[in-house]
Amino acid sequence: MPDLSQRHTFGIASQCRTLYEFSSVQQLLELYPQLSPCYVMGEGSNTIFVEDFDGQVLINRITGVTATPMTIAGQSGIHLSVGAGENWHALVQYTVEQGWGGLENLALIPGSVGAAPIQNIGAYGLEVGERILDVEVVDVSSGRLFKLTKDECEFAYRDSIFKRDKARNWVVVKVDFWLPDDVTPIATYAELAALSNPDAAEIYHQVIAIRQRKLPDPKQLGNAGSFFKNPTITRRDYQNLQASYPGIPGFIVSADAVKVPAAWLIDNAGLKGVCIGGACSYQQQPLVLVNQGEATGEAVIALAKKIIATVKSQFGVTLAPEVRLIGKQGRIVL
Repeated sequence: MPDLSQRHTFGIASQCRTLYEFSSVQQLLELYPQLSPCYVMGEGSNTIFVEDFDGQVLINRITGVTATPMTIAGQSGIHLSVGAGENWHALVQYTVEQGWGGLENLALIPGSVGAAPIQNIGAYGLEVGERILDVEVVDVSSGRLFKLTKDECEFAYRDSIFKRDKARNWVVVKVDFWLPDDVTPIATYAELAALSNPDAAEIYHQVIAIRQRKLPDPKQLGNAGSFFKNPTITRRDYQNLQASYPGIPGFIVSADAVKVPAAWLIDNAGLKGVCIGGACSYQQQPLVLVNQGEATGEAVIALAKKIIATVKSQFGVTLAPEVRLIGKQGRIVL
């Protein structure tokens, strides 16, 4: 049985029945599904196989980057058409090297281009949905190839239409980005605000430095990035928490919604650095769970449940995983 330990960045020892890579839509349709259940993935940076997968795994290797000058509503810029199997950070690096601004805040996020719209990846003041023009998708149940506009993707915080039940047979094969020539650099995030009138390259290098300082390299220490989403609570609930915890940070996202950093909740629940069987909350960033080398799927799930229960008990806030936990028959919901 094919080994999956090197196919997901958390590195848990696991296997599947069959494993194939595809580099075109035609190959994907020929392979899907030779064996059920079937799981399609990119670089495995947001997936953790917590046990052997009793089915077929397909790895997206559709590549290609095409850059075309384009004017939209009188605004000139660059239209990027990118294969879903391209590496995300390599794409960001390429745009910065070409002098095109717009993606630099998302530097060093692990994973593939195809995963970016699904998760609506975001960091340091920017979400990728803000730069997407449209997403090309194939419905593997029918073979239909179609595009969704930015609005049709229903982007929200770490969310998109691709997570809905209606998209269960959809596979992202290409993503089109729009980078206006006069895009305004985003440097409002605390550690970027110190930069004086930065350009894309300065923000790019600063973001890399911040991430390297705070987050573990999955090549050195197995992890899947941020394990939990930052929860959004009502303004009243936030004010009640402030009364008991004056230092609790919060970011207003709407008239009656405040986003609270999950890392702060985990840290102040006394869970920073806590371990269960080789799975640990990372000492420098407790939002990230890491594999100390011998972690099992059972240990990851046990640690995640412990964190969820403790935070809920102390703060009354429910954390939700950002990563995809894959068990024997498919996705596991905690």
